[in-house]
Amino acid sequence: MQFKIMTVEDDRAIREMIAENLTKWQFEAFTTTNFSNVLEDFLAEKPHLVLLDINLPIYDGFYWCQKIREVSKVPILFISSRNNNMDMVMAMNMGGDDFISKPFSIEVLIAKINATLRRSYDYVDLQTDILEHQGIILNLDSGTLKINEQIIDLSKNEYKLLHILMKNHGKIVSRDKLLRSLWDDERFVDDNTLTVNINRLRKKFESAGVGHFIETKIGQGYIIP
Repeated sequence: MQFKIMTVEDDRAIREMIAENLTKWQFEAFTTTNFSNVLEDFLAEKPHLVLLDINLPIYDGFYWCQKIREVSKVPILFISSRNNNMDMVMAMNMGGDDFISKPFSIEVLIAKINATLRRSYDYVDLQTDILEHQGIILNLDSGTLKINEQIIDLSKNEYKLLHILMKNHGKIVSRDKLLRSLWDDERFVDDNTLTVNINRLRKKFESAGVGHFIETKIGQGYIIP
């Protein structure tokens, strides 16, 4: 398994130095300069760990740490020249896993990355804890839906259906397959139950300002295009 490390750093020299050394240590290195929407790149790339500077253009690292923590538990290491006690405490309180002061040794950085990855992934599934499509985020841990900054609670059946549809986005999912996902302890769920839950999901999307997220394919099933 090759771990993907995402670096959020506005100093080009430091950014390129980190990426070069991560590659040497057999990591997959991804750097972003999309400082107006770091979360967008995070959701698209699904890294296993984030290296995050505090002093960034537009929004600081604390802001982006908070945004990432709203959707994921992925480990975050802060890297910053702001190394007073208040900044370190703030970094931990915002959800950071460690703090590395600039200037730093690349050997120390790699050691901290490896230690954090061991703690985070040795005994857990490496699959991401979120599904994202077109800016819609399904949190697999909490079973909640995030649309346009709104957190929407889902019933057990709504979550099951949306999970399957989002995992298979771009593909038609048959009604039979969706019905089977709703069976609990081998109890049969009738066709009307599926229709009711799909309609409830659609109403929740519409109330959040998103229409036609789930499309019906007559005689075939449903699709999230």
